[in-house]
Amino acid sequence: MLKRLIYSLLVLLALMLCTALLLDRWISWRTAPYVYENIEELPASHVGVVLGTSKYVRTGVINQYYKFRIQGAVNLYNSNKISYLLLSGDNAQLNYNEPITMQKDFIQAGVPASDIVLDYAGFRTLDSIIRTRKVFGANEFTIITQRFHCERALFIALHSGIRAQCYAVPSPKNMFMVRAREVVARLGALTDLYILKREPRFLGPMVPIPTPYSLEGDVQDYPAVSPEQLFELEDLDTVPPLRNPRASGH
Repeated sequence: MLKRLIYSLLVLLALMLCTALLLDRWISWRTAPYVYENIEELPASHVGVVLGTSKYVRTGVINQYYKFRIQGAVNLYNSNKISYLLLSGDNAQLNYNEPITMQKDFIQAGVPASDIVLDYAGFRTLDSIIRTRKVFGANEFTIITQRFHCERALFIALHSGIRAQCYAVPSPKNMFMVRAREVVARLGALTDLYILKREPRFLGPMVPIPTPYSLEGDVQDYPAVSPEQLFELEDLDTVPPLRNPRASGH
């Protein structure tokens, strides 16, 4: 009787493991057409969403996942593949603020602060993706992270009707444990989407990222401004000189 019980448990565990691995592979297959590793092949989009992670590991050494995401986003910006960076990360503790940390490094790398938007409530990948549309008004954007993370983020976007793509930056070599945890994270995402139907922890009022205007012919083009800037301009007799945000080479 005991042997039969042990055998049944082992069979059940094997079935659960196989199911988890099949679901993992299904998510990878489903999102493969939207993952890019070559900048030249990546279609341009207005917004690039950088998914946050810790800058340092426990030993105090810089986190390679963080380093590659920052460098990849800078490369996209400098290649005119994105116009704005939306930095989405965890800000749950006073001494831990992923968006602010990323912002400092992007500004140091030459990205103007005016082209950086911070999302302080990106506690989970689901929060980051859904808030990009529901809070920041972007329904087409480029996600910037490692490939395994790209696939889960894109699956959430596709399930939510969001037109997203992902630029897959390099990953560190030792990834076995990270990839094993990702299988569990994908099962959690499937549970959130199909069973619990979870929404982001926080939403709040919409704060749209400025969008460009495309004009035909020789009509003068103007940069997009925020609603607050529009109110300020209404009080002025003359419009201030236009500036090209890329003129400085950024």
